[in-house]
Amino acid sequence: MIHHIPHVLHVEQVQYFRERLKQATWTDGKTTTGNLSALVKNNQQLPVDHPIAKELGQHILDALAQYPLFLSAALPLDIMPPFFNQYEISQAFGFHVDNAIRHMPHSNQRIRTDLSCTLFLSDPTEYDGGELVIEDTYGYHEAKLPAGDMILYPSTSLHEVSAITSGCRVASFFWLQSMIRDDSNRHMLFQLDQSIQSLRAEQGDQHPQVVQLTSLYHNLIRKWAEM
Repeated sequence: MIHHIPHVLHVEQVQYFRERLKQATWTDGKTTTGNLSALVKNNQQLPVDHPIAKELGQHILDALAQYPLFLSAALPLDIMPPFFNQYEISQAFGFHVDNAIRHMPHSNQRIRTDLSCTLFLSDPTEYDGGELVIEDTYGYHEAKLPAGDMILYPSTSLHEVSAITSGCRVASFFWLQSMIRDDSNRHMLFQLDQSIQSLRAEQGDQHPQVVQLTSLYHNLIRKWAEM
C-alpha cells in the first residue's frame, strides 16, 4: 500500500533544511548502492555520517515519532537514519528494488526493509521531471509531492526517479522495519485503526463498538507482530 503522509515538516523547517543542505558537500550517490543499482543510479548524496545529515535526520525521526498517520500506516519497529540526495539536470535513478536487509550505521544491528520513505524537500515548481514512479499490482504510480510531504511504500516495489529536465530535486530517503511484516496485514490494520479513530470522534472512547474494535485491533497486532 502506498501512503501520502502530508506536512511531516512545516514550511519553516523545510527552509531550514534547505539552508543547511546548501552548506554540505555532496558525493556521488553510487558509493552507497549495490553493483546492479549502481548501473542505473546517477545522483548526489550526503554521506550518512555527515554532521548535517545526522542533525536533519534526527529532526525527521522526532517529527515522525509524533505523527499518528505515519505510526498507523507503518507500525515501525526500527527506522534507518535518514539519507539525503539531490538530482540535477539529466540525473535519474532507473528502476530498481531496495536491498532487503540493511545495516544500521556503526552497529551490528541489521533491519529488514519493509517500507521505503521519501520525504520531499523541493517543491514541484522547482524542477521538471524527477517523479518517484512506483510499480504495484495495479500499474505505475507517480509521486511528486509538496516540500515537507512524504511518500511511504513497500520496499518490495520496483521504483525509479525519472530524469530531471530542469531545476534540482532535493529529498530525504530511508527505510524501516515494521512490526507487521506482511503488507496486506499491515494495510488491514491501518484501515481498522482509521475506522476506530473516526468512530471515537463520533461516539466517544467508551462506546461499546469502539471498545470491541480496539480490542480486535490490539489482538491482531499481538497475533502478527514480530519483535
